Amino acid sequence: MLAFGYNPITAYEAMIMGVFGSPYFFGEALRQATILTFSGLGFAIAFKAGFFNIGISGQLLAGWVSAIWFALAFPDLPRLILVPATLIIGMVFGAIWAGIAGALRAYFGTSEVIVTIMLNYTALHTTNYIIRNFLAVGNTTERVSENASLRIDWLTNLTAGSRLNLGFFIAIAVVVLYWVFMTHMTSGFEVRAVGLNPNASTYAGMSAEKNIILSMLISGGLAGLGGAIHGIGTFGNLFTQNALPNIGFNGIAVALLGLGNPFGTFLASILFGILDVGSGFMPNRAGVPDEMASIVIAAIIFFVGANYVIRLLIDKVKTNKKSDLEGGEEA
Repeated sequence: MLAFGYNPITAYEAMIMGVFGSPYFFGEALRQATILTFSGLGFAIAFKAGFFNIGISGQLLAGWVSAIWFALAFPDLPRLILVPATLIIGMVFGAIWAGIAGALRAYFGTSEVIVTIMLNYTALHTTNYIIRNFLAVGNTTERVSENASLRIDWLTNLTAGSRLNLGFFIAIAVVVLYWVFMTHMTSGFEVRAVGLNPNASTYAGMSAEKNIILSMLISGGLAGLGGAIHGIGTFGNLFTQNALPNIGFNGIAVALLGLGNPFGTFLASILFGILDVGSGFMPNRAGVPDEMASIVIAAIIFFVGANYVIRLLIDKVKTNKKSDLEGGEEA
């Protein structure tokens, strides 16, 4: 900002005060953080298993379209049945979409990066086709019934009409469950073990194929659950997409910033939510283009990546020194 003649203190003050000075925008930041939490955790668990799930956006769309389709098909079901069923439907379809890449990787050795990128665009165009031909006359579906909505009146009133909804509390619960799964359950240990060393894990009797598919199913399920919450919580409907949702790709940055820790990912999601919503205050109050928030996010990703590079270099130096010492002793 200084290099281009802007005052960074004024810019960040506008961003922070814009979000924290208004219940509405603070609620919107938390609402954004909710979806980022699911996409971040979805990427994190695949990353722990040793895979790059680039298909979070497509899996999120799969959960979104399936949830809206189900909610519109059964609008009169009781809320206690319709809301959980809709979320489960979104989670299942997100898991199935990711499971395709997992199965291909497990049994045919295909690159999950290439497959998930392809599935992203398949999901994008399939979603638009379903909207135009099955769910809507134009480019936007009808709104789901009140029985399918995640909106809570007291939460909406507390945040001055923001779209913050029950999904925020579901995200907190999922963060805790994710931590329990990864640290206190055998399946979570196996997923981490396969990610650290698949050959040693196989030698120890763990099924690499099973854990590859399991990690991708959970990854896609979390993304699909986020998509379902985005649909029935944030918007209440579905509309044609001109491009893949950025929130899926931002989830990758959130997971990297959180270093794969679920609580760190949740805090990183809140930070990114504040950056995303607060960037809208920068042009008017500080004269800084709101694209600067994207630059800040890119800088975060760069420095997180640099952290891994520095660790790799340090480990390499230590290995070389150890080899030199061993060679000297032998001589």
